[in-house]
Amino acid sequence: MRTQPSSHDIASQRWDAIDIARGVAIGAMIIYHFSWDLSYLQLISTNIFQDAGWRWFARSIAGSFLFLVGIGLALAHAKGFNRVGFLWRLARIGGSAALITVATYFAFPQTYIFFGILHCIAVSSVLALPFLRAPVWLTVVTALACFVAPSIFTSPNLDAPWLDWLGLGSFDPSANDYVPIFPWFGIVLLGLVAGRGLLAWPEALNLARWKASTRPTRALLWAGRKSLPIYLLHQPLLLAALYGVLQLTGPSPTAEMRPFIAQCEADCAVQNSDAGLCRTTCTCVATSLRKTPLWRKVLTDNLESGDQRQISRIVQQCLRETPPNPSDGTTR
Repeated sequence: MRTQPSSHDIASQRWDAIDIARGVAIGAMIIYHFSWDLSYLQLISTNIFQDAGWRWFARSIAGSFLFLVGIGLALAHAKGFNRVGFLWRLARIGGSAALITVATYFAFPQTYIFFGILHCIAVSSVLALPFLRAPVWLTVVTALACFVAPSIFTSPNLDAPWLDWLGLGSFDPSANDYVPIFPWFGIVLLGLVAGRGLLAWPEALNLARWKASTRPTRALLWAGRKSLPIYLLHQPLLLAALYGVLQLTGPSPTAEMRPFIAQCEADCAVQNSDAGLCRTTCTCVATSLRKTPLWRKVLTDNLESGDQRQISRIVQQCLRETPPNPSDGTTR
């Protein structure tokens, strides 16, 4: 007669499958940060920061980490609350989060990470403790409340910097990584529900005993078990390597010209309603300036009085070369 495995038996296993899932998330995170660095250093023309697809990719990565945090909490404390293990893990993650804040404050003072993914994991781990034994329905309802809270309770009264970690202000603060409690804690709670479901699943012990046997799965297994040091080290290494590449290749012309063109189009739109004309002219001006020594002065905002006359001549030349827009109905 086959007996159903107990939650103690299941929780006592080190799940390769969960470590591999975490390894996949780490790999996706490295891909995103590599692309982010390329865009930040202007080595590629794609603007990662304003691309909706890349934003959703980043959110899916954060969500996968938090979902796995919930599963891990359910399995780690299935045999009873492991106080020593919990506090040790919390100290490692909390200390790493503080290190990230200090490092990014000096590297990116205007957009430093004050409440990123590690901060959210640390705080969410504490907030999730009452739900380890709470009714599943209550956990699900609380998760749903976390998801809808930013749409219902958002208020300018919660825009104080010391409340930004909640995510209920009227606008998102500037930060290179911002993962507030609302709505993200809801994903941790759903992971906790999934973890408790695994403990009650008859086939869970077989999954828990499954072992990685191929090179790709073993590589992902290693990455999943070393996720914290990989998270801490990969960005400094990537930025250092790509900065070296930047010194050899220089920035992408399109990426380097983009801020100038955007500002030029905004200034042009004040006097001309033809967006196409503004875009074409500004692109022409940027391309022409980039061929002259003036371009470096433009980028560093170090123009002299005589430089403006040369820029005006370039603008007039671009205006003459820009064909009129028949649909505009205006003449120049």
